[in-house]
Amino acid sequence: MPDTAVLSLLGSRDDSLRAAEEELTADVHVRGNELTLSGDPGDVAFAERVFAELITLAERGQLVGADDVRRTVQMLSAENTADERLGESPAEVLSLDILSRRGKTIRPKTLNQKRYVDAIDAFTIVFGIGPAGTGKTYLAMAKAVQALQAKQVNRIILTRPAVEAGERLGYLPGTLFEKIDPYLRPLYDALHDMLDPESIPKLMAAGTIEVAPLAYMRGRTLNDAFIILDEAQNTTPEQMKMFLTRLGFGSRIVVTGDITQVDLPGNARSGLAVVQDILDGVDDVHFSRLESADVVRHRLVSDIVDAYARFDASEHRTAAVGNGAPRNGPARRPDRRR
Repeated sequence: MPDTAVLSLLGSRDDSLRAAEEELTADVHVRGNELTLSGDPGDVAFAERVFAELITLAERGQLVGADDVRRTVQMLSAENTADERLGESPAEVLSLDILSRRGKTIRPKTLNQKRYVDAIDAFTIVFGIGPAGTGKTYLAMAKAVQALQAKQVNRIILTRPAVEAGERLGYLPGTLFEKIDPYLRPLYDALHDMLDPESIPKLMAAGTIEVAPLAYMRGRTLNDAFIILDEAQNTTPEQMKMFLTRLGFGSRIVVTGDITQVDLPGNARSGLAVVQDILDGVDDVHFSRLESADVVRHRLVSDIVDAYARFDASEHRTAAVGNGAPRNGPARRPDRRR
């Protein structure tokens, strides 16, 4: 193995080596530019695959960190569990550069994220559905900026439903735009990660980038644009239909949301939940589903997402039993035709 690849593989203060020792069952030994594995033959064979992927990353000039080690182990472990090939190697997933600025590169971190990014290239309308921290909005915005820089589109339109959560807009101080600014702030924050902050006001003044609440989309036809609807679980079915029918020539749409975090008042149906049944099978529309394993925030976030999912499932089972469902059988599914 080339010395430069070894140095990149070891990482800062041997962080990647320590991560590999924690994640792998086989014993890992490094001396000079020689890496030795020992232990059960199956464990050694798995470790060899992991290090082959990491070495490929290092040889491509990428600094391999502890997170890359964990993601590689996670992807290959999932492949073993499913007993089928991933289709893409971990090195291909972790080396796909979307956008780079000031030494920071935005790339997918998991197989599902790469499939989501690939779907944005392949389909006109893509839905990214998954829990918080899975990169749904961030990756979509990176693809939007990439498309704008490549002159594939003339403008970026970012929108969110301004759903009240705890405070009513009428009681918030300031003008209408100052009232809705907190709802749109996450989109501005992501833009500042991807573009020169000084250029953003100029691009917005020129209409090249537009950040607006969903209500401002009504009655428009959006041509040659990359359009992102964020927090789509807080749309009604009528709002979702209104938004999707804004699609014009030369445009593409990405809709992101988490159907477990609906803030709509009362028992209003989520447009994101309903649209999956309505558009299922429609050509050039794709649904990408991300899971807790795709969370790229603090490692504890993934555990929190799973814990809430288990709690919700338990609550639903308890409610079903309380409503007379058989204790040893599945709860009766509600009639969706109403």
